[in-house]
Amino acid sequence: MGLSDFLFPKKCVNCGKFGDFVCPDCFIYISFDVPLICLVCNRQTYTGLTHDRCRGRYIIDGAFSSVVFGKVAKKLVYRLKYKPFLSSLCVFMVDLFYESLIQKEAFARVYDDQSLLVPIPLHKTKYRQRGYNQAELLAKGLSVKLGVPVVSTLERVKKTQSQVSLDRKMRRENIAGAFVIAEKAGEILRKKTIFLVDDVLTSGATLSEAASVLKRGGAGKVYGLTLAHGQ
Repeated sequence: MGLSDFLFPKKCVNCGKFGDFVCPDCFIYISFDVPLICLVCNRQTYTGLTHDRCRGRYIIDGAFSSVVFGKVAKKLVYRLKYKPFLSSLCVFMVDLFYESLIQKEAFARVYDDQSLLVPIPLHKTKYRQRGYNQAELLAKGLSVKLGVPVVSTLERVKKTQSQVSLDRKMRRENIAGAFVIAEKAGEILRKKTIFLVDDVLTSGATLSEAASVLKRGGAGKVYGLTLAHGQ
C-alpha cells in the first residue's frame, strides 16, 4: 500500500461508503451491456469488429470496451485521471477492464500472445501537468494479466483541444495529425497485432487516427481497447 492509499482509504466513488471503490449497492449501476459500434460508419456491429464493407488498408479493425460510461464509471475514470492518484484504484479498474474483456468471444479470436498493447499517449504538456498517463497505467495492468508487452510506440505531437464539446466531424478534424510513430519503433510494429489502450471510447476518432498512423508504420491488425464506452 502506498502512502496515498493510506491517507485516502478506499470508499465508494458513488455513495462514499468506506470499504471499496464501488460498494455492492452501487456496483449494480455499472453496466456491462456495451453497445458494439463500427467506428467507421458508427452503426451497430455484432462483434465489435469493423464491418467488412468499411474495412480499408489504414482503417481500425475493431474496438472492445468493458463497461458503459455511465454515472459510476464516469466517477471512476475521473478519480483515475485527477489527483490524488491512488494505485489501488488503478488495480480495481484494471480488474474490471480485464474480467469483462476476456468474456468477449470476438476479442478472444483476435488476441494472441504475440500481440502488443500500445497506450494512447498524452501530449507532453498535459503529461507534465498530470504526472502520469492513465491509458499507460491501464495498459500496464492489462499487460500483466494478458501476458503481452506494452510498447510506447506513439507520440502525441499536436496539442488538441478537449473532444468533449465537439461533434463527430469536428473530433476527427481536431485529432488529425496528432500522433506520430516514435523513432526506431517501426520494426517493433512490423505486421504485429496491436491493441490501442485508452480509458474511454466516444466517437472513436482518437483510436481511428492512432490506428491509421500505426498501420502506415507497418502494423498488421489494430484494435481499440477501452475501459468504458460513451457517446
